[in-house]
Amino acid sequence: MSALPCSSFTVRQLTAEDEPLMHDLLSMFGEAFDDPETYGARRPGPAYLRRLLGGDTFIALAACEGSQVIGGIAAYELMKFEQERSEIYIYDLAVAQAHRRKGVATGLIRALQRIARERGAWVVFVQADPPDEPAVALYTKLGVREDVLHFDLPLPPTEGP
Repeated sequence: MSALPCSSFTVRQLTAEDEPLMHDLLSMFGEAFDDPETYGARRPGPAYLRRLLGGDTFIALAACEGSQVIGGIAAYELMKFEQERSEIYIYDLAVAQAHRRKGVATGLIRALQRIARERGAWVVFVQADPPDEPAVALYTKLGVREDVLHFDLPLPPTEGP
């Protein structure tokens, strides 16, 4: 999928050749989430990004206004085992502060839904933290809410040398 026009911006699915655009997307995530350390301090190298962007399970979408990344989605296709189908999980979705409330997030989600349909996925899903009211409002407008509990299971300590 190449660029899709969406009002005053385009949505582009990143490929293995889009390393510079992926770095712009990471910078935008860091600013939008007010977490530049996570998205900038230990960025993957070129070979890793080529593998990630060129693989079958990771989907990166960038909303661009001209050459500026104004929003993006990082998603994963999860192949199911009980049936021949997959699900698309939105891992991160962000829009730069100056471009919020202009349809960018909805445009990104709609583009991801088209990709999901092309891949034969049966659903796109996302998690939102209840205190993040704008995200909860957006997802409520676009989908069906399910109340679930989320648990992080820590890894066991590594064994000695």
